[in-house]
Amino acid sequence: MEDILQTLHQHTCSWLKGNITMYKYQNFWTTKHLIEGGILAQQNFKAEPSDVFLCSPPKTGTTWLKSLAFAIVTREKFDESTSPLLTKLVHECVPFLERQVAEIVAQRPNSGLPLIATHLPYSSLPESVAASNCKIVYIYRNAKDAIVSDYHFRREALKLDMEDAPFEGAVEEFCEGFSSYGPYWDHILGYWKASLERPERILFLKYEDLKRDPASNVKRLAEFIGHPFSDDEEKVGVVDNIVSLCSFENLSNLEVNKTGKPKGGTLENRLYYRKGKDGDWKNHFTDEMKERIDKLMDEKLSGTGLVLK
Repeated sequence: MEDILQTLHQHTCSWLKGNITMYKYQNFWTTKHLIEGGILAQQNFKAEPSDVFLCSPPKTGTTWLKSLAFAIVTREKFDESTSPLLTKLVHECVPFLERQVAEIVAQRPNSGLPLIATHLPYSSLPESVAASNCKIVYIYRNAKDAIVSDYHFRREALKLDMEDAPFEGAVEEFCEGFSSYGPYWDHILGYWKASLERPERILFLKYEDLKRDPASNVKRLAEFIGHPFSDDEEKVGVVDNIVSLCSFENLSNLEVNKTGKPKGGTLENRLYYRKGKDGDWKNHFTDEMKERIDKLMDEKLSGTGLVLK
């Protein structure tokens, strides 16, 4: 591993007081630990047609998407009063490929759960993912809110005050492409281009659309991943129950998500539940920052029809 790292470009995140060093691996930026996890995934994971990958850049609605997908897939076994989401952090229920590949491979024969999450760019997924024709659900969001969410998550994880971790530095590094698993626009474009080639296999969800109309998008998600709701289920309120169970208001107030830590993890569960809103960027951005990000997104995503501002 050290031999590989020595060949890679490095960047130290200045706004985090030099506490994070990122490496450019396969044309995206990430940490040493996650490069190792990505390599292990590429070498050891073999996708199956029944798999459903939940893919995203960090801090774009990953926790919510995982909760909804888990509740949809397991609804015949659990309801809103017995779901494991009530007692476990969702990241323990739906594993990350690049963090838990050994666990995924070991539990695969008996798991029965098709859901696997990842932040890896499309081009760095194991080759078997494309070859197997498994389903991919991709969630993305307004770039400015993604910056704010990532800023607070990483700052609080390192226990830095806002005075010691200037927000301006986070914006500057984002614009230069130094975001986790980024540049952000490259991450989105990789999956978007793949979705044009395989529209029946890759579903794009926008966080803001999910917030605006959760019920319709939950039904769309369920249909796509092969677990559609029956008319009877809709009539008795199963869709609404899942939306309610997985809402930020419900999950963020559970004791496990206020005080606990994931098994074997060091970060507090509460860090995954900060506000759950869109538009929080307005409380952080100057007009100059807003204009810069909006112009950047327009340039990078020109011609795609994707709107991230």
